[in-house]
Amino acid sequence: MSEVLVRCENVGKKFCRDLKSSLWYGVKDSLTDLFRRNQPAMAANTEPAGDAINKLRAGEFWANRNVSFELKRGQCLGLIGRNGAGKTTLLKMLSGLIKPDTGRIEVHGRTGALIALGAGFNPVLTGRENVFVNGSVLGVTKREMQRKLDEIVQFAEIEEFIDSPVRTYSSGMQVRLGFAIASTLEPDVLIIDEVLAVGDVGFRTKCYNRIFKLRNKASLIFVSHTMSHVDRLCSHAMVLHSGQCHFLGETNLAIDKYNTLFTSQAKPEQVAPGVEVHSVRFNGMENPQITTLSGADALTISMVTSLPSRVQELEVTVSFLDMSLDLISQASSRFVPSKLVTAKNPHVIKVHIPAINMGSGKRLLSIALVSSLTNEILYWGHGSWEMNVMNKVFVPTPSMLSAEFSLETAPG
Repeated sequence: MSEVLVRCENVGKKFCRDLKSSLWYGVKDSLTDLFRRNQPAMAANTEPAGDAINKLRAGEFWANRNVSFELKRGQCLGLIGRNGAGKTTLLKMLSGLIKPDTGRIEVHGRTGALIALGAGFNPVLTGRENVFVNGSVLGVTKREMQRKLDEIVQFAEIEEFIDSPVRTYSSGMQVRLGFAIASTLEPDVLIIDEVLAVGDVGFRTKCYNRIFKLRNKASLIFVSHTMSHVDRLCSHAMVLHSGQCHFLGETNLAIDKYNTLFTSQAKPEQVAPGVEVHSVRFNGMENPQITTLSGADALTISMVTSLPSRVQELEVTVSFLDMSLDLISQASSRFVPSKLVTAKNPHVIKVHIPAINMGSGKRLLSIALVSSLTNEILYWGHGSWEMNVMNKVFVPTPSMLSAEFSLETAPG
């Protein structure tokens, strides 16, 4: 049976929005804790600490509440959620930087953490000196750090700057050094926040390869807004929403829950004055979500619109996004020789894509109408429709899809 290295039980943390009140509450809580420790007999006759700590005072809010999970050696937990969901607060409690107000945290073994950019570094000290300082904080002997130094410097690729003050490092260099230290010391628990997004593509690839190697020997907690990385690295995932555990389970199901939260908000739609969109159909249906297309299937989009007289030529772009609203592929009339010239309202805009050659998964569709002569955005439905793409084999997604465009006057 695998060893449990991280255990959280009903963990909660609250903060105060007002600085003065926060300082006063901190002093009051510290004195209360000290009083209870020194006067156990009197403490038995006062309000239980648990009851008091579970109450919010004026100006307070829960950053995390009732978060529970276990993480065994060899497992990687993905933490996903919107900005402000409580991910970084939870990581700080797990790494021991702040204390939880409620619940209990157990972390066994050596912990390596990469949470905030430049965290753990003294900007005045050189990179070499910071390596040894970080090692001593983790309980690593100077002799062992000396033995690991070359490997850390080579992995971070900062040989020329290791004896320069860290304050002269770029953000990418700080991330390189921080990850190299945290991962090279072979931690039992490795905590990684989304700071890896600062690094370049080559270094991120090195980091992910090392994470794969560490995953069998350690417990990993990984935070990212890139769902493909979470799906690739994590054995399971937790969705945090408003500081609470919204879902804990299989990674693909957690990503679906996250995307549901993300896309459940009203999707932005921009319509210029004088423009009306009467209908949009996908292969004859108004809701493309009920259709699953394979790479060999065609997609025809028909859009009935009324355009103002100031629009003489039209440019149409159809974009396919992943559920995080990142662009996957698109088709645009900008690259078609023939122009889409307006005539009498209402207009029927047709986009025919002969083959949906892209990877499998849920896709969001965006449609943009732009005046070719003035670049005025006439209509923009950003991620306003959802559809499913299913390919039995891996299909590399092209940046541009081949498509046919037409603009006609609607019959009748």
